[in-house]
Amino acid sequence: MEDSDLLLSFIREDAPFGDITSDAVIDDTRCRARIVAREDGVIAGLEEAEFLFCHYGVRVQFRAADGDDVRAGAVVIDLEGPARSILLVERTALNIIGRMSGIATMTRRLVLLLGRTACGCRIAATRKTAPGLRKLDKKAVVIGGGDPHRLSLSDGILIKDNHLALVPLAEAVRAAKAVSCYRKVEVEVTTPEEAATAADAGADIVLLDNMTPGEVEASLRLLGKKGAMGRVLVEVSGGIDEENLLSYALPGVDLISAGMLTHSVKNFNVSLDIVD
Repeated sequence: MEDSDLLLSFIREDAPFGDITSDAVIDDTRCRARIVAREDGVIAGLEEAEFLFCHYGVRVQFRAADGDDVRAGAVVIDLEGPARSILLVERTALNIIGRMSGIATMTRRLVLLLGRTACGCRIAATRKTAPGLRKLDKKAVVIGGGDPHRLSLSDGILIKDNHLALVPLAEAVRAAKAVSCYRKVEVEVTTPEEAATAADAGADIVLLDNMTPGEVEASLRLLGKKGAMGRVLVEVSGGIDEENLLSYALPGVDLISAGMLTHSVKNFNVSLDIVD
């Protein structure tokens, strides 16, 4: 697995000198166990759990796949192997599944909400992730049906407010486009006028940040008058949640990014039960 070192570091963090409780009270017995969903939602993180259990000699049988809708009480993984290994990995695996499933579940919920509209826009994540967990957080968004957006600062050019506090908008766009013709240039703006300026300067994506739905509509109208609609992608971000999402799903909006997908994760309830 690509993130094997990262995943194994989680075990080292949880058991830097081994699992002293299991080592003290359990012999070399083998057992069977199962991982059970305790609520309805989208399951994710099973691939990562499989890697960890298999690494420690536990046989894994999937009863569900990443991205499946599961109901409370559903068995998602069957396990068989050394009891000490199962208990060693247990909490780390459940933490990964719980976090990733929580992200995937909320992402799917927002995707389905957008699907009820005619705007055709997509839901996306942001870089507001837990340090060290970004790859897993972004993967969970994709499993839920969302767009991962930039994985890192190295993945795309996004000129934000603090850049514009130092460099004029049009000058920043020109400088960014001069670096490479293969990378899209996105600009974060806070007014309709700034949106028009960014489009005129050659931005590929205009991010309407922390605007009201009315301000977004005004920006779309102004971009339309400039002939920029269809030439630039329009992203909306800032304070987006399940309650206000549909008010931003306006015709002409291509992407809605929501930091709450990853910075306000509601952990999905999942447990591991020893069978025998």
